[in-house]
Amino acid sequence: MTVTGTTLVHTAPTTTLTATPVTARTAAPATARTAAPTRAAAATRRPPGPYRRLFALPGTRRFTAGNLIARLPMGMFSVSAIMMIAGQRGSYALAAGVTATGLAATALVAPWTARLVDRHGQARIAVPATAVAVLGSLALVVCVHTGAPAWTLFASYAATATTPNTGGMSRARWTHLLRGRPAAHHTAMSFEQAADEACFMLGPVLAAALCTTVAPEAGTLTAAGLLLTGMLLFTSQRSTEPPLTPASIRQPSPLRSPGIRPLLVLFLLLGTLFGAMEVASIAYLDSRGLGATAGPVLALQALGSCAAGLLYGTRRPRTLLTCVAALAALMALPWAAAATGSLPLLALALLVAGMATAPTMVTAMSLVHRHTPEGRLNEGMTLAVTAILAGIAAGSAASGAITDHLGPVTAYAVPTAAATLALVRTGTMGRITRTT
Repeated sequence: MTVTGTTLVHTAPTTTLTATPVTARTAAPATARTAAPTRAAAATRRPPGPYRRLFALPGTRRFTAGNLIARLPMGMFSVSAIMMIAGQRGSYALAAGVTATGLAATALVAPWTARLVDRHGQARIAVPATAVAVLGSLALVVCVHTGAPAWTLFASYAATATTPNTGGMSRARWTHLLRGRPAAHHTAMSFEQAADEACFMLGPVLAAALCTTVAPEAGTLTAAGLLLTGMLLFTSQRSTEPPLTPASIRQPSPLRSPGIRPLLVLFLLLGTLFGAMEVASIAYLDSRGLGATAGPVLALQALGSCAAGLLYGTRRPRTLLTCVAALAALMALPWAAAATGSLPLLALALLVAGMATAPTMVTAMSLVHRHTPEGRLNEGMTLAVTAILAGIAAGSAASGAITDHLGPVTAYAVPTAAATLALVRTGTMGRITRTT
């Protein structure tokens, strides 16, 4: 073998092989041709977004689909019952009394149902509890249709209080799947809050359309069917269900947790805000002969919250104090807009004010997760929902009373005051509100 200059000559007895080395000048074009498509492909290949990564987890799409179907009726039952009872019996007072009784029964029964879910599992408790609630809805339809005594309406609707907290069970699944992944968990909680807003925005619209265009009973029957179908689909996805642990039996009630009680006061104030804002807006629009626009106008607030919730899930979570401060500032906008007498301005103010709702709820619910004893998560979240429902009842009553005595514009002072009190309460909670 001999090497001469740039030529390698391998000499054999009968053959001579001559090889010319590959130089940078000859290799460069081929390398460039190969690298160019690679760089182009890399440039077009973007990492998946947070929500796409979330639903890439096995089983999450199926349980979410079932949960959304089961959650939509939560925004339908009350409106459907009021329209059915008022239409058949001719009494809004009776209709309001029946739905108020159902709300009170839910406040009492829901925490116990959630405790059973934590102790015995979602599928084992949620399915029979849903069946009882559906039977209550069917009994209400029969009693209204056949002219049964009024007390049967109260008893039938009270039976729907066994409806499981579908949103809480879904959040519990995300918490189980995303343990140790705070960023992904924040995205999941933001999605769940956006789903709540979407269901409470679309549910009343669907219920009203069914009751007015199909039959007075159509809203209640459809809601009952959706609830049962969605719950069966949700609970059939067993691989994502949180496992039972002895901790659910050993741990004390979330009410005994020092961090939960202050948060429940906050949720009570938030519920007061929600209930008062709804009544004030309905009364304001009705006083100007625009009662038919109440549904779409109120839907703007839910739309703003839904959009903000989805956006918040892609951003770094803020402190609860920051979120509540934004809420307190923005909740003054509808009051100022109502004072001008402009409907477009009020609609815009409700849309903007709604954008502060979801971030506050997501952050507060995350703190409920943190301070709830292990194995009692469904119960902790249901207690928060119960506090919200109690606040809605109080806010509705307060706003209605002020409307009757001082007018609908002044009634907007109630949600503004509730948001201010929520800010003061948050400022005194100290370490409880830390998100990290």
